[in-house]
Amino acid sequence: MRIIGLDYGSKTVGVAVSDPLMITAQGVEIIRRESENKLRKTYARIEELIKQYEADVIVVGLPKNMNNTEGARVEATRQFCTDIARRTGIEPVMWDERLTTVISDDAMIKAGIRRENRKEYVDMIAAQLILQNYLDYLAFKAASEDKDE
Repeated sequence: MRIIGLDYGSKTVGVAVSDPLMITAQGVEIIRRESENKLRKTYARIEELIKQYEADVIVVGLPKNMNNTEGARVEATRQFCTDIARRTGIEPVMWDERLTTVISDDAMIKAGIRRENRKEYVDMIAAQLILQNYLDYLAFKAASEDKDE
C-alpha cells in the first residue's frame, strides 16, 4: 500500500508518494493548470498517479489560517477533495498544512536554491511535508497502540 500526498493550490498541485512501507514521503511532481477553474486534466493526472503507485489513501493539505480559522482556500480544498472522492472512490484525508510552504522555502534557502528557482519546487516539497507529517502520525499512533497492549 502507498499513500499519495497532495498540496492543492490555485495554479498547481504538488504531489508526493510514500514508500511501500509507509515510512518516508518522496516528492513526485507538480501538476500545473492553465487556470484555477480548469481541473479536468489535474484530476486525470491524479487518477493516473493513483494507478501507477497503487495508492489507496490520499492525503490533501488543509490550508487553515494560523489562528485555526478557515478561509476561502479551505472551501476550495474541500470541494477539490469532494471531486477527487467522486472520481476515484477514495475519500481523501484532509491534513493540516500550516507552515509547510514556509518550511519548504526555508529548506530550499538552506540548500542554496536560488529565489527564482524555488517556485519550481515549493509545492512538491510542501506535498512531501504534508505526507511525511501524516506518515509520522500513523507511526506514532501504531506505536502508541502497541504500547497499550
